[in-house]
Amino acid sequence: ENNPHITPIADDDKSATRIEMEYPSINQSNQRPVAFSEGYTLWLSEKLGRPLRATTNRPILYLSDEEKGWVNQIREHITGGRDLPYWVINAGVKSDFTAKQWPVESYQNVVDQLRGRVQFVQIGESNHDHTSLAGVIDLRGQTNTRQLIRLVYHAKGGLGPVTFLQHLCAAWQKPYVCLLGGREPLPWVQYPLQHTLHSLGLLPCCKESACWKSRVIKLDDNDDKNSSLCDMPVIGLRRPVPKCMAMIQPEDVVSTIRRITAA
Repeated sequence: ENNPHITPIADDDKSATRIEMEYPSINQSNQRPVAFSEGYTLWLSEKLGRPLRATTNRPILYLSDEEKGWVNQIREHITGGRDLPYWVINAGVKSDFTAKQWPVESYQNVVDQLRGRVQFVQIGESNHDHTSLAGVIDLRGQTNTRQLIRLVYHAKGGLGPVTFLQHLCAAWQKPYVCLLGGREPLPWVQYPLQHTLHSLGLLPCCKESACWKSRVIKLDDNDDKNSSLCDMPVIGLRRPVPKCMAMIQPEDVVSTIRRITAA
């Protein structure tokens, strides 16, 4: 939407070919220094039979001048029109990849330690697992895709796992603290202005390569992802999490955000 470099084609144009975008290079991401966005480019190159290479190191999004002039949701609904600097936080996960979960207790610890310095706005789809945090502005289930794009456009930064929020922060060149653990290779997820906290190489299950496991423990949904479980789950928290994620301490996140906000 609003991209000046794209020629619109009607969905029912009989002369057009629809290409479902995939990124099969993910299967070599532990062996090759390939990035997520480049995976799409390589796939499209193969499907078009044309030599294509990624020419940017971040997603590219466009807002119309009208959208840029709109009051953001925080000023509209929370502060009565006053400007309030904020960071966006995604403290939950989808049920398909629960291995991305950082302890809810750790998210809350970060919010508490930075209270008075950083105002967090919590987001997340209502049909996903997003436990309410205290001391945040709660916009869970209250943003569609376009609203979230604009919310991040006005934000100072973001915090969460490898997720949509991460890509939006990269697109708008906002700082993002990414909680990676040992699930995915660093080159696959890294963006400029992103501070990635990981545990790669520290545990037997991610000693030489990222594990790419889907879930921490089984869920009662008969999904095939129940066969891709974490080797070292940590039980007894509000949600089970992988040990590689539990190893990342709230103090690591707090010190990183303090450095960013002090710059």
